[in-house]
Amino acid sequence: MKTRFLTLTILSCFILSSCGSRKKLIYFQDESYTEFKMPSEPVELTYKPDDILTINVSALDPNTVRPFNLPVVSNNTLDVTTAQGALQQQSYLVDYNGNIEFPVLGTLKVEGLTRTELTNLLVDEIKKMANDPIVNVRLANFTITVLGEVASPGTFTMQDERVTLLEALGFANDLTIFGKRKNVKLIREVNGIKKFSTIDLTSSNAVNAPHYYLQQNDVIYVEPNNARIRSSTYNQNNSVLISAIGTLTTVIAVFLIK
Repeated sequence: MKTRFLTLTILSCFILSSCGSRKKLIYFQDESYTEFKMPSEPVELTYKPDDILTINVSALDPNTVRPFNLPVVSNNTLDVTTAQGALQQQSYLVDYNGNIEFPVLGTLKVEGLTRTELTNLLVDEIKKMANDPIVNVRLANFTITVLGEVASPGTFTMQDERVTLLEALGFANDLTIFGKRKNVKLIREVNGIKKFSTIDLTSSNAVNAPHYYLQQNDVIYVEPNNARIRSSTYNQNNSVLISAIGTLTTVIAVFLIK
């Protein structure tokens, strides 16, 4: 009887000190989700509504392409150059319908186009009015989100359209020691539907996978390992409770021995 009582008490202390709830801690636990199969080759980024593009048109004779560069408002005056004389790039917001309003050319449908396709489209149209135009298109608000067991989770906006998985984790200051490296989740919107894929960072093949290069608005989630889950419910109150149970156990054991 005494032995059974002491055993149950010790087990209770152990459970209170070490037990964590997986369901309370881990994101995306729906077992019905379907693993998203990435294409065999990396897919070039395509533009979507709410993207912000910077478009600069240049030529040997700058005056011939000046109408295709929006003026920039500075100190209540219109100017297309900075104080240093460098051309400023004006931004274009892709609207809900996937269009931008471009000088001279008017409304252009850019949703679904890659940078190469949009550049070629602009060059073909501008060539009708200017000789040998050079068009530079960039996505100004490339955004990814990194969540879970990383040192600095958050949403990051970059000026480069070619961002890798490792670079994204670098922005978040790498995984913590509690992050599962074999089961990193990538969430990507495809045709309006959120799709999931898993990445094994312990494999060198991760850098050769098509999802190694991220797309606009990708979300990376690093799942916590079992050590983090077990420690998730531990707090200072637990130590007080365990101490109280230990004291009570000692008192009861003394009376039982007597």
